[in-house]
Amino acid sequence: MANASPQNFSQHTRWDPLFHFFILPVFAISLVGSIVLLVMRPGMHTAWFLIFMIAELILIFKVRLYPLKVQDRVIRLEERLRLMTLLEPGLRPRIGELTEGQLIALRFASDAELPALATRALNEKLAGAEIKMAIRGWRPDEWRV
Repeated sequence: MANASPQNFSQHTRWDPLFHFFILPVFAISLVGSIVLLVMRPGMHTAWFLIFMIAELILIFKVRLYPLKVQDRVIRLEERLRLMTLLEPGLRPRIGELTEGQLIALRFASDAELPALATRALNEKLAGAEIKMAIRGWRPDEWRV
């Protein structure tokens, strides 16, 4: 899936329109509606409906977060392998010091700039956002969930 413009820090966030702009708002409105209904007509059925809506909202977030967690694990593995091939032998033992956030941010760095940026991340303890802002040769990630 190709974007019209190349990815960069300011527009790399991925939005899933069905999830973010339909499913979440529908369930958020339903949750608010069930609270209003419980206040207006207190009873066992309206209380159970509220509990059900809360459970549904939790389910929606869990269903969304599980594949994102798996994706993060794959990204960590992929980036560790990439770093093993691109870093100088002296820096390779330090790959394990990189945090999950740093590894996830480094995936956007081009192969040419990855070694220097990884070294900076290790030495300066850069956060994920700082790493992304420092990237000049952006490597797009079009396969994200």
